[in-house]
Amino acid sequence: MANNTRASLPLALLALMATGEVLGNDLFDNHHAMPEILTATRLKQSPAAVPGSVTVLDSALIKASGARSIPELLRLVPGMQVVPQSGNLSTVNYHGSSANQARRLQVLVDGRSVYRAGFAQVDWGDIPVAIEDIDRIEVFRGPNTVSYGANALMAVINILTRAPRDSHGTRLKHTRGQRGIDDWYASHGLGWDNGDMRLSLSGLHDDGFDHDGENNNFRDSKRLNRLNLSISQELGATQSIDWQLALKEGTNQVDNRYESIFPIAAQPWEQASDSDVRARDFATSLRWNLDLNPAHSLYVQTNLQQWERLRQWRACEGQLAFSPGLRDLWSRNPGYVLATADAIKKNLPLPGTDAQKAEIAAILAQSPSALNPTGFNHACGLINEDARENRFDLEIQDTFSISDDLRLVSGLSYRHDRAESETYLNGELKRDTWSLFSQFEWRVDQHWLLQGGAMLEDASTQNPSLSPRLALNYLITPAHGLRAVYSEAVRTPDMFENHAHWQYRVRDLRPAALGQSEAYYFAKASGPGNLEQEVMRSREVGYNGHFSNIGLTLDVKLFYDEIDNMISEPLKVYQFAPTNNNHLRLKGAESELNWQLGIRDRLRLGYAYIDYDASHRIDRRLTPRNSGSAGWLRDWGQGWSSALFYYGADQLNQYRFERLDLRVAKRIAIGSAALELAGVMQQRLDDEPLSWQENNYDERNLLYFSAELEF
Repeated sequence: MANNTRASLPLALLALMATGEVLGNDLFDNHHAMPEILTATRLKQSPAAVPGSVTVLDSALIKASGARSIPELLRLVPGMQVVPQSGNLSTVNYHGSSANQARRLQVLVDGRSVYRAGFAQVDWGDIPVAIEDIDRIEVFRGPNTVSYGANALMAVINILTRAPRDSHGTRLKHTRGQRGIDDWYASHGLGWDNGDMRLSLSGLHDDGFDHDGENNNFRDSKRLNRLNLSISQELGATQSIDWQLALKEGTNQVDNRYESIFPIAAQPWEQASDSDVRARDFATSLRWNLDLNPAHSLYVQTNLQQWERLRQWRACEGQLAFSPGLRDLWSRNPGYVLATADAIKKNLPLPGTDAQKAEIAAILAQSPSALNPTGFNHACGLINEDARENRFDLEIQDTFSISDDLRLVSGLSYRHDRAESETYLNGELKRDTWSLFSQFEWRVDQHWLLQGGAMLEDASTQNPSLSPRLALNYLITPAHGLRAVYSEAVRTPDMFENHAHWQYRVRDLRPAALGQSEAYYFAKASGPGNLEQEVMRSREVGYNGHFSNIGLTLDVKLFYDEIDNMISEPLKVYQFAPTNNNHLRLKGAESELNWQLGIRDRLRLGYAYIDYDASHRIDRRLTPRNSGSAGWLRDWGQGWSSALFYYGADQLNQYRFERLDLRVAKRIAIGSAALELAGVMQQRLDDEPLSWQENNYDERNLLYFSAELEF
């Protein structure tokens, strides 16, 4: 039944357009200005001409949502899953796959990638951009390696901030609420001859979840402060430069309940209960724009970024864990060491052959100081999990309208990534990536639009790859289009997956373990070094239409995606064996509706149905078959406004998720200034943990208030 329904959807849409009197009249009205999309092909296009599905979260929607973070906003995107790992760490995935990492999304801030190539991560809570500075978010829902390179495997999220010229004046905002919410924001913008500037400072704080699955207090609060500076300067009639600077510092609590793998005779008081992560980020970008003539332009952009994640903490373990003999045995047979440790902990006979038992006995004999009649003597030491990453980007892009019917965008980019970690990488790793890309848009006639392109990438740690895309759009009118798209995309394994050298050098051991004040922990892991790129093949048919007479925009897509060479295995020091042996098949339908009902009301609906076949159990845990959102925005007049949103997923890492959000605001004019008072209430409609068993709140509702002054 579901397959028949999805198959008949495009036919029903065509019938609706053909027979509806009001809608039919609008189909041939070509005089309305259309919004433009930039993220899809790097060319400005109307939504009906885009070779794929794009969701746009505009400034009005962002404000009405009351969201405090970017992941919360992305719940409005069909097929996008937001999975909190803790109160300060979230994962965002499109169409599911692994719940632990956002490995397959490219995330941009004003064209600057914030995807960390060293550890395949996007630190959503640490992106140095305040919600108040965001003008719009464009989400290309589908593979787009052809435009943005490897890691744009499943989707591209482009966060676009407000231009300095649109930010003149001063804004002050403070938000307080339950669960320790205490946010603040301040910005000031000004202009001069041919130039503009915006400076913003912001902070965010909350206490995270209340308790875990065992009803223990959960240490997962977050605290961060941000600075953003954006300057634009015209250099004449044809040239301009844009410069941005972003800084962020903060602390994310980590609830440390480390359990020793060997039984300890006495519980030591030195065991640390916290292992907080201090985060310090820096980013700057400079872009030079040149308009050679109305049909020809180019830009040169360079970015420099640094991420620091600093984490050092103390843990206690049985002294046997620091035995060189046990470390040697682990390198040869890690499974047997884990089985032996489990047997010792449960007071069971040692497993394995007589030879294996004899080897364990010899290791114990060589470590007499580790033994105790009631268990193992302990040692507590300092763990260093600091990690640093740096990136330098240089990109040149040329956009040329060869004729009224043919446009071409081409470019060349170079990226240098460096990751450093004593524990995870045994020092420093580097990667250099060169990219060459080109795309064309050819208007065959007034209805047919042919688009194609490819990106060639050559990374120093990988074989070169070519990612093509071909799309055919039939424009019923400039506002209504059907599309058929085929594309291929890749994801390059990150440095940690492929070249990890994971080992813990434990310092300041007290008491000294086996006579050592510094020693290596027995468990270690190494990357295979020969992982290949993940490869995706995507097929999509869809429709996008804008009915201007009634203010309705509709997008529908049917898709079938195949990902091969997939790396799905969990990356743990006790179990580190990534391979290219997995695959994922995804098929389904998505729809999105945005309806401006007059000047006061706006409706927004999003829905995704996904049917999947995954070879690895982890990739089957997250993807919900049904998920979506609904929103109603209302301007009541006299400065009053409200917004009501529903979010739901039938399986968010095996847990159902439903939530209702209500925001009510009052805007008050104070001379030339304006004060807005707003309150947000979130009400969970389910009674389950949020995506993981550990994520629990004492109450199912949340209330917070904000006051914002503009002058």
